[in-house]
Amino acid sequence: MKVISALFAGMLFGLGIAISGMANPAKVQNFFDIAGTWDPSLAFVMGGALAVAAIGYRLIFSNLEAPLQAHEFNLPKLKSIDRQLVSGAAVFGIGWGITGFCPGGAIPALSLGHGDTYVFVASMIAGMLIARQLRARAFADATAAI
Repeated sequence: MKVISALFAGMLFGLGIAISGMANPAKVQNFFDIAGTWDPSLAFVMGGALAVAAIGYRLIFSNLEAPLQAHEFNLPKLKSIDRQLVSGAAVFGIGWGITGFCPGGAIPALSLGHGDTYVFVASMIAGMLIARQLRARAFADATAAI
């Protein structure tokens, strides 16, 4: 049932990305081009998503002690803003601005068959694997120093 729920949620998200036009990297890049061909539609998509998520979180967390298909909510434990969070957000933002893709928009865009999308997704996966290796190495070095 978890797999079916995840598949449904992913398909719903991908459909929303496709309907809103956010699978088109030019639309996203135009949002960042304030001095040129600025397109505010991304702000409306994000605002709508934020409103729906805020209402959903309020309803879920006030009415359920645990998710329907898990024993507990899996929420981040850290509440602080650290160097790792800021640097990761900066790299994400730079990549998003340059390519016009974020992971959420790139996965549904794979169905469009554009070669740039495949290159982006392959590069994204490589970046995730490299980051995972670097974190594991840093953790091993930190624990060895203790």
